[in-house]
Amino acid sequence: MQLPSRLRLDGSPRLRGVALLTMLILLGACAHAPEHNPLATWVPSPNHDARRPQLIVLHFTEESSAQQALNTLRTGNGEGPVSAHYLIGSDGHIYQLVADADRAWHAGAGRWGTIVEVNSASIGIELDNDGHSPYQRAQIDSLLRLLTDLTTRLRIPRSQIVGHEDFAPTRRTDPGPLFPWKQLADAGFGLWPQGALIDPPIGFDPWMALGEIGYPLDDRAAAVRAFHNHYRGIDSDSLDAQDLPILYALTRQIEHLDP
Repeated sequence: MQLPSRLRLDGSPRLRGVALLTMLILLGACAHAPEHNPLATWVPSPNHDARRPQLIVLHFTEESSAQQALNTLRTGNGEGPVSAHYLIGSDGHIYQLVADADRAWHAGAGRWGTIVEVNSASIGIELDNDGHSPYQRAQIDSLLRLLTDLTTRLRIPRSQIVGHEDFAPTRRTDPGPLFPWKQLADAGFGLWPQGALIDPPIGFDPWMALGEIGYPLDDRAAAVRAFHNHYRGIDSDSLDAQDLPILYALTRQIEHLDP
């Protein structure tokens, strides 16, 4: 870029400093200019906004400390580099590792409903937990504050909060049966059955209901195990009579959610 003569670095030290500052501003503006396809004529429209996530995914770190998790999330594990947007320590401290607008590598293969590339459509939150211990109150309090911020600021529906195992049930178990989904639901987050549970009508298909909620059904036993971890806090891979009223309630609620 050819600089105007008034910005060349000659003259007094003060003028050189001003010129240098102005040049850096100009270069910064060039660096952040929107990228336009050289194959097309740029005819800008004001009718657009930033791409935004549609889902929040909760994980446990399955490590022994927040520091160990921070190291992993900035390097990788046996399967390669991994990351998440946020990590919440057991003491409630919130760390951010990836900007909200960027794609973190926390989800891997899986799908939730019509979302087939979860990393590109989600915010990932890791919780410092070894996978076998109860979650700490300070940690859940911080999670609720963070969820309030993210759903409000990024306009993510409050119902769109799931666990890693929900959309990847054949290979993940986090955040596990000890995670307090009911507590999140009481604060207005996640999909949870409301009111008295009633038996579904004759002909109700529980498998269709699981798919409508979002669960992938390639491996039905794995999907049921994830559903049981989330909604009943048990480790079982077979549907039973107690599941039907829950599934019926959830599908009725989905019908009334805002599109």
